Amino acid sequence: MTGPVAIAHAAWGEAMPDWIAGLARECEASSQNKVAQRMNRSASLVSAVLRNKYKGSLEAVEEIYRGVFEKAVTNCPSLGTIPANECRDWQVKAVRFVNVNSMRVRMYRACNACPRFRGKSNG
Repeated sequence: MTGPVAIAHAAWGEAMPDWIAGLARECEASSQNKVAQRMNRSASLVSAVLRNKYKGSLEAVEEIYRGVFEKAVTNCPSLGTIPANECRDWQVKAVRFVNVNSMRVRMYRACNACPRFRGKSNG
């Protein structure tokens, strides 16, 4: 057995979170590359998470996974109800002010005032 589910079980053991198991099942059902594309992340990130070797924020990856595959949503003070992964993406962009368009400026202000904003720890 060498598929994504077996790899995740071997790396995480009994302590494997439910969302890691879900991520592995999604990879098994399609492919690691397709799952990574849907998450707007790299296949190497997905691989590192499945192998329990990811050095970044697992909380960030979990939020992205749940937004994309479990349709988790959050209430944005500026946009209303949005997928959790879109909230995470806006937070990452809001770490640094960039005046490229009015939406980016609007979301910079909204994210920096939001209690969910994690600043530079967004991963």
